[in-house]
Amino acid sequence: MFQFFRRLIYLFLFIYFPARSFTQSTYSQIDPFSYNIIKKTECRKGAVVSAHPLASAVGADILKKGGNAFDAAIATQFALAVVYPAAGNIGGGGFMVARTAKGKNIAIDFREKAPEKASRNMYLDSNGNAQTNLSQNGHLAAGVPGTVAGIFEELKYARLPIRKLIQPAIDLAEKGFALTASEARSLNASQNEFKKYNTVFPVFVRSTPWKAGDTLVQKDLAKTLILIRDSGSKGFYEGETAQLITDEMKRGNGIISLDDLKNYTAKQREAVAFKYKTDFTIVTMPLPASGGVLLPQMMRMIEDQPLKTYGFESVREVHLMVEVERLAYADRAKFLGDKDYFKVPAKFLWSYPYVMQRMRLYDPEKAGNSKDIKGGDTAPESEETTHFSVYDKDGNAVAITTTLNGGYGCKTVVAGAGFFLNNEMDDFSVKPGVPNMYGAVGGEANAIAPGKRMLSSMTPTIVLKNEKPFLVFGTPGGTTITTSVFQTLVDILELNMSPEDAVNKPKFHHQWLPDLIYVEKDFPQDIRLGLEKMGYQISQRDAIGRTELIQIDSTGKITAIGDKRGDDTAVGY
Repeated sequence: MFQFFRRLIYLFLFIYFPARSFTQSTYSQIDPFSYNIIKKTECRKGAVVSAHPLASAVGADILKKGGNAFDAAIATQFALAVVYPAAGNIGGGGFMVARTAKGKNIAIDFREKAPEKASRNMYLDSNGNAQTNLSQNGHLAAGVPGTVAGIFEELKYARLPIRKLIQPAIDLAEKGFALTASEARSLNASQNEFKKYNTVFPVFVRSTPWKAGDTLVQKDLAKTLILIRDSGSKGFYEGETAQLITDEMKRGNGIISLDDLKNYTAKQREAVAFKYKTDFTIVTMPLPASGGVLLPQMMRMIEDQPLKTYGFESVREVHLMVEVERLAYADRAKFLGDKDYFKVPAKFLWSYPYVMQRMRLYDPEKAGNSKDIKGGDTAPESEETTHFSVYDKDGNAVAITTTLNGGYGCKTVVAGAGFFLNNEMDDFSVKPGVPNMYGAVGGEANAIAPGKRMLSSMTPTIVLKNEKPFLVFGTPGGTTITTSVFQTLVDILELNMSPEDAVNKPKFHHQWLPDLIYVEKDFPQDIRLGLEKMGYQISQRDAIGRTELIQIDSTGKITAIGDKRGDDTAVGY
């Protein structure tokens, strides 16, 4: 009876008050069966913005209980693995970029790796044709997961023990939570694939359609999380869970082995940090995250251009940015890969001499042509994802982008362990010139090799203003990630747009091949027509990314924005 009346109260509040009017106190006690999506939060002490309201609430609750931004990030990450199964994960990988309160930049690479039995031509048939169905779906598409190792690398900077940070996720998995409408639609749309690519049907498969408010309980995932809580990373990479993963591989002809799991390690990398004009330093992830090359390259290409004069999404502004993206993505295809395996002239590619050389190909009066524009010449010398951003009262800033690659990864759940495996092997160049599921092409630099990390588009980013955190953000979206981050930087640093507008205004994207400008449906029609007159082909598509952004102004006020394109929620205090 008490539950009944409590639901009535929440229903009354939901009807009579818009979601944005709910304050942070709504989350003082997290109810997994009654929660709200909050798109904007202004606060003073700390904030978390992620793809799911329950995950944001869990992270913010950790901040309130004395955890720092790293604690909150870990708790959010585990919660996303439960409440956002399409992309939140322990069966995938990703990257973390952070700035500590003491001024130290941190970059952690927990990208998936190719298994030791992987080979360069493993997805080619006897005639040399690429079999992208095998690199994108089912057991053979999975790389060795890195998320759990990444979390324990992050834990070095946290204050609280892992048992406190993982317990909210265990509770959500064990006791269940209410699905949002978009989650229910997503699960329903994937039922046939779940049945096709699973040897044992997971809890996500059911005979009647999922609907908003249905409870999703994941007992097997709860057991897996408990093993991690009690045994650390060995509770995932060794023992019962590792055996369940390899048993799943055997049933579906996958190739991840016990040794692959046991030998996986996350890596500390040197963050890419570059000055932009006088006041700003941009900190982002290095290779194998391609944003660590493309973002500084693109920002330097536009640094001396009069973007503010052109105006937001004017024909001239979009034309300039598209041509910059074209040049950068041509270089991506030619040069970028795992620098541990292939010599990549990374710093040269965003050096001023090279950038100026590339910009000679830019014609301000007409559209470029990807048939004529290729990767440059260098001197001797690398879309289903989710991002979350965290900032705490001490000034620690954490940006993490993590992924299964496609929605629900390879669509395979590890039987008995309850989590989806990634399909990151498709992010390698399975054959030179053959596009992956996001249309990106590559060559030798990103060819498959045992133990190698596949090239990524993930670009978690922190902007410092006068050496203090100013922006903490990132986005999912496959190859659109880096261009969306680029666009957000231009909107705020050059055009002085509000964080809300920078996140929510229409996005566009170009990636060299295919030679199209992709635009969202609300992209201005008159600008589309103007671009077509310049010679561009325009293709309208669904939402581009879901940016999670935190801005800290000079007074210390925190503004956190959850993207309008999903259930993304900003919580602070």
